[in-house]
This record gives sequence, C-alpha cells and structure tokens, in this order.
Amino acid sequence: MEKPATKLFAPHPAACLATFAHTRPWHSAVCTWLMFGLGILCGAFLIAQPLRADPYLADFEYLYPVARFELHSQQQDLWMSYMDVAPSGQANGKTAVLLHGKNFCGATWETTIQALSTAGYRVIVPDQVGFCRSAKPRAYQFSLHQLAANTHALLQALHIERPIVIGHSMGGMLAMRYALMYPQQTGALVLVNPIGLEDWKAKGVPLSTVDELYAGELKTTRESIKAYQQKVYYDGHWKPDYDRWVDMLASMYAGKDGDLVAWNQALASNMILSQPVIHEIDRIAVPTLLLIGLKDTTAIGRNRASPEDAKALGNYTALAPAAAERIQGARLIPFPDLGHSPHVEAPEQFHGVMLEALSALPAHAR
Repeated sequence: MEKPATKLFAPHPAACLATFAHTRPWHSAVCTWLMFGLGILCGAFLIAQPLRADPYLADFEYLYPVARFELHSQQQDLWMSYMDVAPSGQANGKTAVLLHGKNFCGATWETTIQALSTAGYRVIVPDQVGFCRSAKPRAYQFSLHQLAANTHALLQALHIERPIVIGHSMGGMLAMRYALMYPQQTGALVLVNPIGLEDWKAKGVPLSTVDELYAGELKTTRESIKAYQQKVYYDGHWKPDYDRWVDMLASMYAGKDGDLVAWNQALASNMILSQPVIHEIDRIAVPTLLLIGLKDTTAIGRNRASPEDAKALGNYTALAPAAAERIQGARLIPFPDLGHSPHVEAPEQFHGVMLEALSALPAHAR
C-alpha cells in the first residue's frame, strides 16, 4: 500500500472550552461567543495552509489510483509507486509505459494518461526509485541501467510484454537505455524532448562531485524551480496551470526530509551527467518516434560551462534531426512553437499528433 498520509488535526473549539463552560454555567454565553470566534479562526487557518511539505507527496493528488511494487535492489528493500490505468475506450490490446523526467513525476503525465486510455491503451506510469512517491534510499548507485532494470521488473510482475515505452526529459534517456537493454521486449520507443541528445561533458560542461551537486540541490526553492522552468522549458512564457507542477516539486524539498530529496536528486544528476546514451543510439532497433518541441533549450550543467560553450548547448532544432538521422527508421515530428514539455503546454495538439503517429507504426509495434 501507499505510504499513509498524516491527517491534519485541529481541535474543535468546543473541546477547548467545554470544561470551562460546564463548571461555570454562568459563563455559558461568553463561552458560546468564544467558541464561535475560535471556530472561524481555526477554519481560516486550515483553509490558508498550503500542501504539507512531504518527501513522498502525501498531500499531492494523483488523479489515478497509485499502487506499490516492492523490490529488493542493492541489498535493500525498496518500492516503486505506479499507476496502472485500464482503457476507458475500446481496448486495443496494447500497453504504454510512461517514464517521467528528473523535475517531473508520474502525475505530470495525467493528460497523456487520459488520452491514451481513451484511445484504448492500458497505461503504466511508475515513479522511479528516488523520485516522487517511490522510495528514496540514503545510499543507492543510481544508473540508467538500474532504473531500466527496476522498470522491467515491474512490467514483468504485471505480465506486460512488448509495451510502447514513452519517455520525457530524463525519462527519454531512460527509455533509450531500456530499448537498448530489452529490444525484444520493447514494442516501440517514443521520445518526448529527451535530454541527453548531446554529450554535455564532451561539449565543455565540467563534471561535479555528488557533494557539489547536493549543495546546489539544497538551495532549491519554489522560486528557483519556477524561474528555471519558465526560462528553459516554456520559452519565457507562463500559464497558471504550470504552478501545480512547481508546487509539486517544491513541496518535496521543503520541511522534514527535504535533505533526503535533495540527496537523491544529486545522485540522479550525477547519473545523467556521467552516463550519456547518445553515443549508442545507432544501435536502437525498435520503431522510434521523436516528438520534439523546438523551443526547448534544456542543457544539464550549462551554468558551469564557459559562456562560449554554453551558447552552443541545448539547441533542439539541430539536436533532434541529428538524433533521428542516426536511429534507423526513426520519425521526427517537430512542434516549432512548443518547448520542453509539449504534452503540458498544448495537450490537445500534442496528443492528437501522438495518437496519429502511434496508429501509423508497424502493426507489430502498435
């Protein structure tokens, strides 16, 4: 079962004054007015409270039921939380697996889940170990191989064969690694603005120690999250709908165990920076779609590169066609006016194109 949420408790005003009113009846009128006033204050206090800071998103609503997959990994018992959503339309017998990015959760896929489910797909959406509602170990060797193996173990437990693997951002790097590791068990690969279409270190980004990355993660605030996403993900634009995803991330960093979240994020950043997949994409042997918002400028570690090197990073207008050219039979579908999260920015447009592209895949893949 999911990690239980702690319920917010506030004493009823009657409990605060009942004894006083009972032992001093002549003060009953005063107590009535005091209880009325305290009731208003308590109610206002509860309404005004934001989501409680929690490293496992106990107070953040996932729109679909969340289950828990127990696994033993690296000599410790861990768990992956995941959503398993049945088709709401006529079932087509296919399963799509959605892999989230580093600054995202399974919940961020909610409109994609709805679109795929309506189109007849079963949809599996895990939170990776170290992220969101899944286990956050103090010690873990993060690697794309390990996260792919964890995901594969989940799919085996659910008796899912040859799913369509859809990855966004870091999830795109993970999806590529998954397809390389399990080509016979991957029906198709869909990359939504994956990071890692370039080797940042080779292009001038110096590596950092995990301690240095951790120190940076500890400085994370709601304001820094929003500023980064607005500049890099959304080409300087912002919609109120995006605030929900900022609040989701910020709530994990704030309060007790925020340091555990920061530590796991630092380990994940080290994984991303030190384990490029781009040099192996020529070996991807499954039908592949690249759905790319060309306004994206994401480049991990750009702030540590020289100004000259930094300018050349994150150019998806050039990176996407180059990657598509190297993956045999890949199809590139650009979204010229969208950025890093096209499924969040323009869900109707994006999902219409995605579903049409999926239907055009070879019959054995879709």
